[in-house]
Amino acid sequence: MAEFEIALLPGDGIGPEIVRQAKLALEAVGSKWGHSFRFSTYLVGGAAIDELGKPITDETLAACQGADAVLLGAVGGPKWDRIDPAIRPEKALFGLRKGLGLFANLRPVKVFSALAPASSLKPDVIAGVDIMLVRELTGGLYFGEPRLRRKTQTGQEAVDTLSYTSEEILRLVRRGFELARGRKKKVTSVDKANVLATSQLWREITEKVAAEFPDVALEHLLVDNCAMQLVRRPSQFDVVVTENLFGDILSDEAAMLTGSIGMLPSASLGAGKAAMYEPIHGSAPDIAGQDKANPLATILSAAMMLRISFALEEEASAIEQAVEKVLAAGYRTADLYGENCQIVGTTKMGQLVLEAL
Repeated sequence: MAEFEIALLPGDGIGPEIVRQAKLALEAVGSKWGHSFRFSTYLVGGAAIDELGKPITDETLAACQGADAVLLGAVGGPKWDRIDPAIRPEKALFGLRKGLGLFANLRPVKVFSALAPASSLKPDVIAGVDIMLVRELTGGLYFGEPRLRRKTQTGQEAVDTLSYTSEEILRLVRRGFELARGRKKKVTSVDKANVLATSQLWREITEKVAAEFPDVALEHLLVDNCAMQLVRRPSQFDVVVTENLFGDILSDEAAMLTGSIGMLPSASLGAGKAAMYEPIHGSAPDIAGQDKANPLATILSAAMMLRISFALEEEASAIEQAVEKVLAAGYRTADLYGENCQIVGTTKMGQLVLEAL
């Protein structure tokens, strides 16, 4: 019997509701396949600020570092918008990424056939879409220094610094190629090499990594062209690797191919033991506690955990197939509403997935 320690970080807003449903799905998997999942729950985000005075404590971070995997709900909300920026709920995310050494964010974009009508694109355009977008998490404009605003003779000037090292690029791109080797064996590297020095380095390093994977095809796309191709012919993509800012924008664009951001899971991986799994949507405080939230992205994040952290492919596929079966039967949460569908709440949707398992 396999045993795994999972740190649960429900967070704020709808976080506790959706994490609860993912936990039930994992327990069902453990019961069916004979695995033992041990769960420990910790406060992060606004909930931790209210109770403990900071968005994440050293004790919580240490517990996550010692776990086999981390499952996060969502953090933030208008309640904490006006507090000191140094301790806002979102700081918990940066603390977790740094403390766990997470550098690669994986966002699968797969269109469930039952949800094809919910997409803003034509059915023939999104048919067969199955993309793994791999975004760098620790470098680029979001972390570069100097970062400042200053007065000039003509007004204000703001400065952000875009910086990447060869090692930061190397580890991210190599992870993308490793993933592609187990998929359709194609990597699309996205940059702006016609303008940016960092993108020119990115392209050089990517070419070197590609030489280590002769069985995987590589193509380069400029980011503006990639943005266009995602809505023109998204089925052409397999694994997409890119830097932090480009990945942030492109992954949200790609999310809309599926019809709802409420369907998309994610994984953040690093060099350490514990990876972190979370839905890509926010805390949705306007519907918190009303049994309206869509738990499927969080349940699918748990499936990613089973596959990536625990190497339990059969169990991961079973969760994904259960979600597909429930959707095919016409059940939807409010964000997925369509004609001839039955609207259900958070708890009922979770129960339906358990029954399908």
